[in-house]
Amino acid sequence: MSESQTATTTTDLPAEFADADAAYRDVDAEIADYGEETVETVADAYDRATDLLDRYEGQATGTGKENFRNFIQFQEQFASLVEGLPDDLPERGAFEAANDRFDKRRLSDEDFERARADLEPAGEVAGLLAERAAALERYHEVRRDVGHAIADLREEIAERERLVELGDADLDAPVEEIRDPIERYDESVDEAFEAFKSAASAREVLEFVATTDDYPLVEFRDPPESLREYVENHETGTEPISDLLKYARYSNSKLDHYVESPAALKRAVATNETYLERLDAEPLQLEWPPRPAAELRWRVEELVSVVSRFAPDDVVADLREVLSVVHDTERFERLRTAAEAKTELSDAEREKVASGAVEDELADLRERKERLEEALAEYPER
Repeated sequence: MSESQTATTTTDLPAEFADADAAYRDVDAEIADYGEETVETVADAYDRATDLLDRYEGQATGTGKENFRNFIQFQEQFASLVEGLPDDLPERGAFEAANDRFDKRRLSDEDFERARADLEPAGEVAGLLAERAAALERYHEVRRDVGHAIADLREEIAERERLVELGDADLDAPVEEIRDPIERYDESVDEAFEAFKSAASAREVLEFVATTDDYPLVEFRDPPESLREYVENHETGTEPISDLLKYARYSNSKLDHYVESPAALKRAVATNETYLERLDAEPLQLEWPPRPAAELRWRVEELVSVVSRFAPDDVVADLREVLSVVHDTERFERLRTAAEAKTELSDAEREKVASGAVEDELADLRERKERLEEALAEYPER
């Protein structure tokens, strides 16, 4: 949906909400004038009467013993229904008029059609319940639409506020102060993990991955259970991952010369080649632009504990250098915002912020959101 369509929709919603509320209250008041129980009684009688008409039409008309027997049953049941209605029931006369249609020795299809016409005034009263239910459903639907529209406007407002924040960033700020240590660390940890994965046993590598479960900010994908059990319980698990992948591509006859249980290796390794091939240092690297200072600080502290398990000291030193640039939170955030602005904002967006167009959009969005919130507060949940 385009911005203009969204604007039109949110502009129309308060009026739709008012209409839906008025429609519900009108039919509810009409039911209240009759009385809830009275309308229910009319609806029940109308349903029973029309059910009789539907069941016996075609069976109680014409000649023959069976038709005559059906005619007597129908006439008695319909008369009993009408006689049992309260004397002061609204539109009782409609039922009586319909009943009078059948006070004869033989019925025709036309009698049933006219009886249905006689019952229409009672049907209108009976239909109030369904009308109110439909009005209530529409009311709930519009109320949900208003809630969704408010949520959408909040997102749009947040996006525009973000544009304004980035548009105010100092694009000449020396972002290399935080970019350079992050890039140095990312490169060094990538090389260190590749070396670890190449030299260590598959068992060691997967055990390392498993330990990261204790660090929620280091998000390695857990090893498949079948693969983990295999490397833990078979001698082949003491060999590097590259060897396991090589074995998995051998034929069974050739593989028989290298491992004790070729079938077990095929089941555990061949089916998980993608996992092993894609296992890299990405979960250990830092994003660019970086996270806010507080988040980055927690992540780096976790990474120090994790990376020190396999990487040389200089990699951990690179990580600690990143931590040092986060200590001056105010300066870090200014540089981070500048980095985000350079990465995220297009030239057109920068011009739009500078022209004041974004501020105008913000004012309009906030006004529309306020109107919808007022409407939501005015019309209660039902």
